[in-house]
Amino acid sequence: MHAINKYPKLLLFIVSVIVVYFLFSGLLYELLHNALLFLGYFGTFLAGLLYPYSFTTAAGTAILLILAKEQNILLAGIIASIGALISDIIIFFFVKYSFGNEVQTLSKESAVQTLSRLIPDSFRAYLLATFACILIAAPLPTEIGILLMTSVKKISTKKFVVIVYILHVSAIFVILLLGNKI
Repeated sequence: MHAINKYPKLLLFIVSVIVVYFLFSGLLYELLHNALLFLGYFGTFLAGLLYPYSFTTAAGTAILLILAKEQNILLAGIIASIGALISDIIIFFFVKYSFGNEVQTLSKESAVQTLSRLIPDSFRAYLLATFACILIAAPLPTEIGILLMTSVKKISTKKFVVIVYILHVSAIFVILLLGNKI
């Protein structure tokens, strides 16, 4: 019960993954598949919008996997990445306030403090940016990656937008390629 109170958003993320699994693997799959095909590239854009958010990452990824066989991968990747970028810009402006308390709580954990002491200050910013990029690109909650990215003091909004778009293009193309093969 203590973990639920301490990390409620993480618990909701796990629940959302389980719900999406059952939606996309059960009886509703054919209905969802047909609805997504009907939406076409607009559905791809919506999948991109869903991809970065904690509670919809799994749904966005599942939609991209489904649509990969039905659409031009290059066009679908660009469209989905634009949707993801729009979501990330929204997250960029709000994440500091919604996840700040959990990141601050997490930073007080003994494992995180030990890791901070082991990493020299001069290397920490690069490591932090690299870890943020991995979180942003991966089909995981992007909010934490964006929070970490915004903590790198030298990053402007323009650089942030370019980096995040490139990360999403890369990750979404990998998802689409996987979806095309399975």
